[in-house]
Amino acid sequence: MSCFANVTTNAGGIPYISNTNVTVGTDTVDIALGFRRFQPIGYFTVHMENAIPADATATLPITLTANGITRNLTLPNGTAVTVADLLATNVFLVFNDRFSGTLTLMSRTIV
Repeated sequence: MSCFANVTTNAGGIPYISNTNVTVGTDTVDIALGFRRFQPIGYFTVHMENAIPADATATLPITLTANGITRNLTLPNGTAVTVADLLATNVFLVFNDRFSGTLTLMSRTIV
């Protein structure tokens, strides 16, 4: 048992994960991330090796799939991130809140 009550996130740095696929469906656009031995807790960076197609419907919500688990990507106010928010983005920072199970878009770099 640890004598420290503090929980540390990203003690080893912020993981940098490249996506492996982008799937445009009728209800969502899914960004698949490469396999990881564990789900990152706290912050992680996504590098878009595969871009969202420019002809994807701008209002479709974005989901992230990692290790077979798909979750919605949200803005800090809780609304869904849409294609319009990530179109022409090549890198974005996400916060994975392991207690609530939410993925929050924190920042992005537009090409």
